[in-house]
Amino acid sequence: MIPKDETIKLRVWGDYACFTRPEMKVERVSYDVMTPSAARNILQAILWKPSFDWEITQIDVVKPVQWFSVRRNEVGAVIFANTVQTAMKTNSGRLALYIEEKRQQRAGMFLRDVEYVIHARIRLTEHAGSDESVTKFSEIFKRRAFKGQCFSQPYLGCREFAAFFELLGEGIELPPSISDTQDLGWMLFDLDYSEDEIKPCFFRGLMEDGKLRIPSSQSQEIRR
Repeated sequence: MIPKDETIKLRVWGDYACFTRPEMKVERVSYDVMTPSAARNILQAILWKPSFDWEITQIDVVKPVQWFSVRRNEVGAVIFANTVQTAMKTNSGRLALYIEEKRQQRAGMFLRDVEYVIHARIRLTEHAGSDESVTKFSEIFKRRAFKGQCFSQPYLGCREFAAFFELLGEGIELPPSISDTQDLGWMLFDLDYSEDEIKPCFFRGLMEDGKLRIPSSQSQEIRR
């Protein structure tokens, strides 16, 4: 049997990554280290149901932080949901974006040759049924991760930066993290959808010997 508080460990790596700082309004600049929300998205790409949430407890940085800059074309507009709703009701409206009109060239500071170990736990939600348990979902996740199965391609911050993953099961030695200790400043923890207005949540990122401890979502360390 799997203990209820078991921590799942997943090794992830990729050629490039960008965990965008929200305070940068024009150019994309990555955090030095993967954010908890980015780690959660990777786990959800492998397994997610309304019956449980992923709680990220720690992120180990395996490879040294390396930067590179690039200029690339981006689309500087989106189609808003209310525009789509209006078009559905009136059978008219412009729902197309013309790339040549909306193209913008932006610079970015990204990470390259990254590797992390994500430590996470499964927490049941109010939607969990009587026949659902932490053990059940842990086993399902482990089987899928071991086989390399995922519902969508995991990515490292941006969808164009694909993430590769490997389950680190019992008896497998964890790859050593970098011997770097630093204050990473305020980092994005996740987005809070509990109220009508979506609010970002932040925490103070302190990396010790390459290990970034992630506080609980209910901790007083989280600032909203």
